[in-house]
Parts: sequence; structure tokens; C-alpha cells
Amino acid sequence: MTDKMLPVSFLYITKNNIGQRIDNFLHNKFKQLPKNTIYKILRKGQIRVNKKRVKPKYKLKIGDFIRIPPMKNIDIKKNNANANTKLLSLLSNNILYEDNYLLVLNKPPGIAVHNGSGIRCGIIECLRTLHYENSYLDLVHRLDRGTSGVLMIAKKRSILCALHKQLRENKIQKKYLALVHGNWPKKLKHVSVPLLKTKSNYDHIVKINHTLGKFSKTYFQIKQQYTNNTLMLITPITGRTHQIRVHAQYVNHPIVLDKKYGKINLDNLIKNNISTHRVLLHASSINFFHPQKKIFIHVIAPIDAEFKTILKNL
Repeated sequence: MTDKMLPVSFLYITKNNIGQRIDNFLHNKFKQLPKNTIYKILRKGQIRVNKKRVKPKYKLKIGDFIRIPPMKNIDIKKNNANANTKLLSLLSNNILYEDNYLLVLNKPPGIAVHNGSGIRCGIIECLRTLHYENSYLDLVHRLDRGTSGVLMIAKKRSILCALHKQLRENKIQKKYLALVHGNWPKKLKHVSVPLLKTKSNYDHIVKINHTLGKFSKTYFQIKQQYTNNTLMLITPITGRTHQIRVHAQYVNHPIVLDKKYGKINLDNLIKNNISTHRVLLHASSINFFHPQKKIFIHVIAPIDAEFKTILKNL
């Protein structure tokens, strides 16, 4: 392991970085540092903006003067080279679309999109460390670790901002495939209940809360009916945390292998030889307007071999 102290440094914000959250700015600036290290020094007030403490969500303004304290540099690239190389090889075989502005992957199940909660290196850290070391890279959106399918990554900050604007305005359409328990009622076309995100033991739990929850809506369409399960085509209208999983649970048809919101006793009936970290939820397609090329892009992500085998054996 290579440890060394980075000296005190000062950064001056220009128009290229205005509006960016300081935690994201620092993470892109110091790619070798774990994200939890950046949050820690922000919380302790060791990073100062214009000689003042700021929160991680502080948005940079032109002319901001940032003081970076001495920090221990943990050489992640060297320590995780073998694991990252293996992951990078896997990701390279799952590229669905790529140009100078965007990268769209078919994320395998069981792989985190970023580090945190005991995970030292996720997809975005791997790409930054090994494949696009000198390039800007950031997640346009996220997928839960157990969820597979379409994952968009921006190569330019301007593209990231443009796509985030489309997400806020519900102009990006995402569709999912999910295998749920039980026979889904044919008359049940959508679920719309308020969702409230809570945090417990460093983990997010989302609950139905009609008083404090945020509006959420999901459309459900039956794609294939099995004896004890249903394959659903799902279109989320809003993008709340764990929205599809909680909505499925709410109507008593939770997604298969969902440890957090599912039914373990029913999962055990079909669990033989299935990956530990996965949910049978797959982001199957995405439709968006390319901010640079000015055309609509439609990307489809095939389900993985394990998901196919499970469906075949039902």
C-alpha cells in the first residue's frame, strides 16, 4: 500500500464549474480518494470555501476560493488493480452505446455503481481509475446493486447537466422488466402512493407515507403469466428511491429475490444456484434526447443469462 500526504492546496472556481456540488467537484478532482474521505473532511470543516465551512450539497459559484487540507492519499489504483481489471473487462463486454459524450452500459447484477457502505470500488470508480483516467465521468442516474440493466454515464459536465434537466422534467423514459410473486391482477394498471425515504444503520428504507411522502407513480403491464409468478413490464413516471420495489410490495406482489421488500419464504422456492446480490429487476430500455447530437436515442438492454434461465425454469 502506498500512503503519502498531499500538501495544502488552493482552488479557484471559474465558469466551467459553477453550479456543481462541492462533493462531486472534489470527487472528480481527487479521483484517487474514497468518497467517504471527502465527505468526512467536509463534515469536519477541513475544507473551506471563502474561509467558511460548507455542506456537501453547497453549489459552487464563480470566484469561490477553496482551501484543501493535507490529506493521506491511498493509492486505490495500485491496490485494486486486479479486481478493477476484471470488472473493467466485464463492463467492456456490456457497452450498449458510446460516443464522445455518453457511455451506456448493461450493468450486471450484484455490482455497485459507486463505492460506499463497505464497497471500496464501484463501476464509476473502476472506469475513472483504469479506462478513462484523464476524462470527466459521472453517473447520470443510479441503479441499485442488485438491479441489472441500462446505466448512463456522462463524459462531459455539460451533458450531465442537460440529462439531469431531462430527468427532472420527466423527459427520459425508462422501462423495466421484473419477475414478481403471485398472479398480478389484470385490472391493476398503475400504483400511485406517496413514498418517504428514511435512513437506518447506513441503509435506506422507503416506506408508504401519505402525510410526509413524495408523490410517486408507476405503470405496470403484464408481459407473461406463470403458475406462481408474473413477468411485468414497468414504466416509472417518477424516479423515487426504490420506487418500483416498494410499489410492487405495496400491492402484495413483491419482486422475486428482493431481500429488503420481498418475501424470503417464496424466494427460497426458486433460489437454487442464484447469485447472492441480485433482484429480478432489470432496466430494459431507455429513451432520451441527446443534448449534443440533437436526436432521440433509444437503447435496449437484454436480460442476462441467469434471469433467462430462471424464467425458463418457471
